[in-house]
Amino acid sequence: MIRQCVQTDFDSICSIINDAAMKYKGIIPAACWHEPYMSAEQLTKDIAAGVEFYCYEDNGKPAGVMGLQHFPDVTLIRHAYVLSAAQGKGIGGKLLTSLLAKTDKPVLIGTWRDTPWSIAFYEKHGFKALSKEELLPLLGKYWDVSDMHRENSVVLADKKWYDNMRS
Repeated sequence: MIRQCVQTDFDSICSIINDAAMKYKGIIPAACWHEPYMSAEQLTKDIAAGVEFYCYEDNGKPAGVMGLQHFPDVTLIRHAYVLSAAQGKGIGGKLLTSLLAKTDKPVLIGTWRDTPWSIAFYEKHGFKALSKEELLPLLGKYWDVSDMHRENSVVLADKKWYDNMRS
């Protein structure tokens, strides 16, 4: 079952993100890695900035989370994570499909450049990576990340974004 998260899910959101993000350790630049990967303070800040979290429940317990952040012209998919023990079971795809149905705007997703599994997941769901020239202004406009983070990121866009850019 997929449902919108509530305040009592806060600790589960942090736990799922931090468990799944361990896959990044040693992959992303050391300057961008910290433990916990998602602090309670950062999660609180992201929620205050408008990130709406949804969770996939497996046997009544959250096993995956994904956020939506709406802007006037686009919607971002934020913090897409599935517990390491539950990965490979289609949970991420179900969450993504559900969240995409909640917006009619173009959708952008940011992830780490050196995580081919993450990029392949989004490409499998119809997203295309933007060129470096296209992504840098978007990272500055929609994401509050460090210069190092920007340099090591990729942004993927859905068909609506590409269609809007061409018209």
